[in-house]
Amino acid sequence: MKFVTERICFAALLLVCSVAASPPLWPQTDAVASKVKVTDASAYEVVSIKPYKSDQGVSSMYSLPDGFRWTNFPVVSLVRAAYGISMDNQIEGLPGWANSDPYDFEVKADEKTTETWKSLSYKERYKKEEPMMQSLLADRCQFKGHVVMREMAVYDLVIAKGGLKMKEAAPGEGSSESMGGNKLEARAQSTDAIIGAFQGVAGRMIVDKTGLAGRKFDFEMTWAEDRRDGTADAGPSIFTALEEELGVKLVPGKGPVPVLIIDHIEKPSPN
Repeated sequence: MKFVTERICFAALLLVCSVAASPPLWPQTDAVASKVKVTDASAYEVVSIKPYKSDQGVSSMYSLPDGFRWTNFPVVSLVRAAYGISMDNQIEGLPGWANSDPYDFEVKADEKTTETWKSLSYKERYKKEEPMMQSLLADRCQFKGHVVMREMAVYDLVIAKGGLKMKEAAPGEGSSESMGGNKLEARAQSTDAIIGAFQGVAGRMIVDKTGLAGRKFDFEMTWAEDRRDGTADAGPSIFTALEEELGVKLVPGKGPVPVLIIDHIEKPSPN
């Protein structure tokens, strides 16, 4: 399937990685089941969901000032974006069509909501849109679900033996973050940026155990890029690059991971 993006939107980032390590939706104790409740929030003013009809097989994601437009994506993509899911094993009970049937999504918020988004970062805006996407699923797909915590393999993010190599950001420095291809650049960012970029790597959630909470850093990182032909560019793996370039390390471990259980979902109702 051919894939085209021009402006990476918040949901596109979620499909690659999780914006937050522990989304607010999830309960924080083991063996707890929690009903998924849609947060009270403004709904999108305009919602269009239509089956993808083109035979070109091109998928695209665009972030718009007042919403987003996705072409040729299954409903599971919207579920992942709405509930901050980064790994396939965090969803259970989806019917086959939700993973395979392609749709075109186009949504727009009202003028007041759009105006408030102008002053927000992409992460801040995502947090505002997350409950709106949940409402969209409940309305158009009759979505219902619950969450359980399960013990799974995770990666603990720790400081490497060679010591931290990230430079502490200057007081008052403006924050920025960009990730494209096989390069991550961050200014005045916490370790959350690292976790967000690589959450779900090798099918595991990342747990921050660096003890660096509250501190901001400047850093750049480049790693080998996997190609569609199965080969990789010459360069370090993500694991090696983290240790050699940033001074942090991913260590295999075990921990509670939230899993979204789908109780009910229907194909999107027609416009």
